[in-house]
Amino acid sequence: MIRSLRGIEPQIAPTAWVSEFAYVVGNVVIGEYASVWPGVTIRGDGDVITIGSHVNIQEGSVVHGDGLVIEDYVSIGHCVVVHGDRIGAGSLLGNNCTFLTESTIGRECLIAANSVVLSNVDIPDRSFVTGVPGSVKRPVTDEQIEQMRETAEHLVERAAWFKESGL
Repeated sequence: MIRSLRGIEPQIAPTAWVSEFAYVVGNVVIGEYASVWPGVTIRGDGDVITIGSHVNIQEGSVVHGDGLVIEDYVSIGHCVVVHGDRIGAGSLLGNNCTFLTESTIGRECLIAANSVVLSNVDIPDRSFVTGVPGSVKRPVTDEQIEQMRETAEHLVERAAWFKESGL
């Protein structure tokens, strides 16, 4: 379901796919080949939420932030809470993790499932984060970066199946 709020309609690229069972409202821009899966809520009731190209936001996730930017090729796993300021290109947020207000995640970061990135935290590029609260454990490997990129590309392909099927 795509809804306007106070006269502001979400802007969705023609190549993007938004499930009919997702809820996208207000000041939201969704880039090329992005996918928004069933059960996702994206609430743009402040400054624009910008979702880059080839981004996938998987089932059950909630995205809300004032001026939030999700850069290109980001994968947001199942049931993730995204409430921070910026997620760098090529990053992956594992299932059930939480990313809180006034925080940033650098480029090509891997946030482990069930981790919590607290408010007012800046995660450097190429960091592997795990725990509650989340902390940087080590740099991500080149193999992990390749796997994260493959995940984003794979979900572009899968979303195309749904889009072509009229779902």
